[in-house]
Amino acid sequence: MFEKVVIANRGEIALRVLRACREMGIKTVAVHSTADRDLKHVRLADESVCIGPPSSLESYLNIPALICAAELTNAEAIHPGYGFLSENAEFAEQVDSSGFKFIGPSAAAIRTMGDKVAAIKAMKEASVPTVPGSDGPLTDDNNKSLEHGRNIGYPVIIKAAGGGGGRGMRVVNSEDELVNSIQLTRSEAGAAFNNDIVYMEKFLGSPRHIEIQILADSHGNAIHLGERDCSMQRRHQKVVEEAPAPGITAAQRKTIGERCANACIQMGYEGAGTFEFLYENGEFYFIEMNTRIQVEHPVTEMVTWVDIIKEQISIAAGNPLRYKQEDIQIHGHAIECRINAEDSKTFLPSPGKITLYHAPGGPGVRMDSHIYNGYTVPPYYDSMIGKLITYGNSRESAIARMNGALSEIVIDGIKTNIGLQQDILSDKVFAEGGANIHYLEQKLGLS
Repeated sequence: MFEKVVIANRGEIALRVLRACREMGIKTVAVHSTADRDLKHVRLADESVCIGPPSSLESYLNIPALICAAELTNAEAIHPGYGFLSENAEFAEQVDSSGFKFIGPSAAAIRTMGDKVAAIKAMKEASVPTVPGSDGPLTDDNNKSLEHGRNIGYPVIIKAAGGGGGRGMRVVNSEDELVNSIQLTRSEAGAAFNNDIVYMEKFLGSPRHIEIQILADSHGNAIHLGERDCSMQRRHQKVVEEAPAPGITAAQRKTIGERCANACIQMGYEGAGTFEFLYENGEFYFIEMNTRIQVEHPVTEMVTWVDIIKEQISIAAGNPLRYKQEDIQIHGHAIECRINAEDSKTFLPSPGKITLYHAPGGPGVRMDSHIYNGYTVPPYYDSMIGKLITYGNSRESAIARMNGALSEIVIDGIKTNIGLQQDILSDKVFAEGGANIHYLEQKLGLS
């Protein structure tokens, strides 16, 4: 096992990784910008290194500074968390070439799955179901693109191969819009992602967002930890997540989960990862794979009793998986609400000093957060300041506990989206389960 790990991130995920390392007897190095010197994990880490000014480009995205921090502290490995450089193949490559272990998959795997066209090709080869589409990049041959559109059937969606997070996508409702939409998406993709490759897929009208959590080691073993439903979204950003997904049967879970695990073995994938699907009319359609830990991983941990961060670290150290597929059972239900420092109605960020913080408690309540009384939320980073997770023997019990926890939590001094979360949890459609990815925006009048 590693003796010392650099945590190349900030906020709640950095604190989460630190806690896992402590339980495993691993020393930690917290890196931080000048704006983050008072973060909780910085205070708790065995060592800390300032890596630059507040700007992410000059700190958390500064590869030489992160590797230098590992060198200065004689660390052995770097955990990237999520966001920032967690899915950056160049970072993974430089970490490994500098003599450290990147706690995640290989740079080659990150590159393949980061390119949506290459990812779809890999999934087809592994018999993972995909959305009907162009089966590759669109060329400058407009007639060929028009033919793809007719074969797939409108509406279609044009996607950037290097896109993500809801960016680089354009829905096309008719043939006369297609050529211009392709050109616009290609131009935007080149500017945003330095990659102007685009492809075409069938646009599904009212799908749900279902994802499969996997773990794979370097010894040819892979397992899945069931599914999560992440359909409550605003502007393609997840707001509420839950596990297991309402309405997904044990047989469906077994079939799609095994295909994802087998795909990992076939690709030689190592570490934690998430296969994301659109789900409609009983069918799964692969859209992308996240080659890192997910924000919503706690709901899976709650229902499987598996510590995914610990497994990530153990796998990176060269150990075989500590679980076989038959060891994984789904127990009860878990729900996660993302708590953001933002206005519930306008969604504008609300940085500032937290004058009073009280975390909710009670049976089945978990709060993953780095905030505390007197903490100042900086304006430079993502607005998420915590994740509230509740667990119950049933979905109804988990919802009831979440309603109670949301009413208990106190965060004064800044605005938060707690009001929005309470509105969602009391919604009749959410209570029934199975809402599609467009529901929340329709409810909020944003679509």
